[in-house]
Amino acid sequence: MSTSPIGVFDSGVGGLSVLNALREALPHERFVYFADAGHAPYGERGDAYVAMRTRAVARYLLDRHRIKALVVACNTATAAAIHELRGEHRALPVVGVEPALKPAVAATRTGHIAVIATRVTLESRKFEALHASVAGRADFRIVPCDGLAGAIERGDAAGIAALSERYLRDAGRFGSASGEIDTLVLGCTHYPFIAVELRRHCGESVRFIDTGAPVALQTRRLLAEAGQLAAEGEGSVALLSSAAPEALDAAAARWLARPAGPAAAATA
Repeated sequence: MSTSPIGVFDSGVGGLSVLNALREALPHERFVYFADAGHAPYGERGDAYVAMRTRAVARYLLDRHRIKALVVACNTATAAAIHELRGEHRALPVVGVEPALKPAVAATRTGHIAVIATRVTLESRKFEALHASVAGRADFRIVPCDGLAGAIERGDAAGIAALSERYLRDAGRFGSASGEIDTLVLGCTHYPFIAVELRRHCGESVRFIDTGAPVALQTRRLLAEAGQLAAEGEGSVALLSSAAPEALDAAAARWLARPAGPAAAATA
């Protein structure tokens, strides 16, 4: 039904950046956001574990909340399980996220692009295929950022600063001159929340590319094609977490552009 909610899923709070874009593009929709904090961080888990958890959360959102679409707002879960989800739930629109390499190629002027993401995302077959599809169109500096998503989840300012400095230093020299990196792909949904910190280490001229807006537009397109767009109403968000819902509450208060109700504990 068009009045059914849209499920949005991440291992933690990073998917709130995608939720912001979804609410902007789909203001009349109801959303159920599930943070699998009890099993995070996905970026430091194996593919099989991430796929198992992703399928479990999808089943929970379908069975308990009767969602009409699912947005997997996690690069790691998308890489590990998106094809399985689409195979298991053929009638359900499923939208994933991936590092925005193609938009980055279109945006760069120097031809040098840095990509930061979790190690699991960068070592996945899905990312390998995506990278191969743009090979030769730009020089990519690929940097796995172990621990950064976890530091963002914890609100660890010192850890965020130290890791941001280390990983952007590993990427190379940023700037707009020939041979410098002028485009940074934020390949994890957590990273838009630390854009100010990242900017400190690469300068104002570097363009940041994330996936929130394209994901929102794709979700809107699929629902429109299915005749499932909500035509009226103010829209709403229900927040659920498999552990420490108070942490999700605090993150939502800090990062959501529009308010949501209090987070509740949930088991998937």
